[in-house]
Amino acid sequence: MTKEKIRISKLLSLKGICSRREAEYYIEKRLIEIDGTIIDKQGVKVFPDCNIKLLSKALNAQKEKVTIILNKPIGYVSTQAEKGYKDAKELILKKNQSKFDDMKFLSSMLKRLSVVGRLDIDSKGLLIFTQDGTIAKKLIGPNSNMEKEYLVYFEGILTKEKIDKLTLGLNLDGNSLKKAIVKQQNKNCLNIILKEGKKRQIRRMLELVDLKVTNLKRVRVGNIKLSNLKEGTFRILKKEDFF
Repeated sequence: MTKEKIRISKLLSLKGICSRREAEYYIEKRLIEIDGTIIDKQGVKVFPDCNIKLLSKALNAQKEKVTIILNKPIGYVSTQAEKGYKDAKELILKKNQSKFDDMKFLSSMLKRLSVVGRLDIDSKGLLIFTQDGTIAKKLIGPNSNMEKEYLVYFEGILTKEKIDKLTLGLNLDGNSLKKAIVKQQNKNCLNIILKEGKKRQIRRMLELVDLKVTNLKRVRVGNIKLSNLKEGTFRILKKEDFF
């Protein structure tokens, strides 16, 4: 970390305390103390080794943040809603909470709940929503190295050479892809683990080796697995759940 002064909001983000947007909100509400002084102006710069303290209201807000995982069906969009299709977030209703989830669902949990990572309209499986900017950064930030695991069904002839190319050797949009883990499950199914998430990446990867995806399901992100979560339902992550 630089020894030069940097904006408080950036520093809190770098330290994983909260997101920049959250830091700006806390500054506005006078909930951040730096070296014993309450900060009430945006854009203030401090040294990285300063003493940072979040006041009780900010700490309570941090504790109350929720993260939800949804088993997204095909036909729902995960980011910007498209004409004729529904936003996956619309499935986060009390009636769709998993019967195995003993966490209490409150409508307030939908406030500032943002999707983390895309899952295209033709794909299904694990989709994550969170109010916690630090989790979002961990999952999709520029330095993220989080594993995402998929079951990929396809049409076409699979060879060892194609598996080798999918693992390491493909290029998308003029850039080399990170090394993937690719294992054959059966004649027409692959298990693929990525550490990045370019738009429609797996479909485009398979196209480059003359294979066509017929079904794509995300089953894991980091340590969080889809497991027995029924399609179209969600569960609220507990404190002991971690990515």
